[in-house]
Amino acid sequence: MGAAGGLSVLGHDVPGPVDHVECFPAPEHCVRVRFVSDEVTSMCPVTGQPDVSTVVIDYRPAERCVESKSLKHFLWSFRDRGIFAEALAGEIAAEVMRATESDGVRVVVTQHVRGGIVTEAWAELGTPPPARGVT
Repeated sequence: MGAAGGLSVLGHDVPGPVDHVECFPAPEHCVRVRFVSDEVTSMCPVTGQPDVSTVVIDYRPAERCVESKSLKHFLWSFRDRGIFAEALAGEIAAEVMRATESDGVRVVVTQHVRGGIVTEAWAELGTPPPARGVT
């Protein structure tokens, strides 16, 4: 975590991507958190062509919850990176797990149509929430 109450992104002018997500203390009785973004961009590591994906992050908070502005800037860090959808799902899941020390996290990356094919990649760490309602 960073400055000012542990948060260095929220409440600050952050002009670009960051390499981590930040957290705040989880409120009592919060048992599941889900983020959805339809605008995560990356690059094909082979062709350099842009990929646009929907990302669903579903986790069980333990002591900490992901702060959404830092998540937005973390997802932005993939914009100019060459990465396959499968690796993207894994990296996001690992960062959420690291930052929150969650009991379980699931990340589903659905890469939008390119060449007539939609790719959906799942990464799970720990014991994620039930899959019902994830996609």
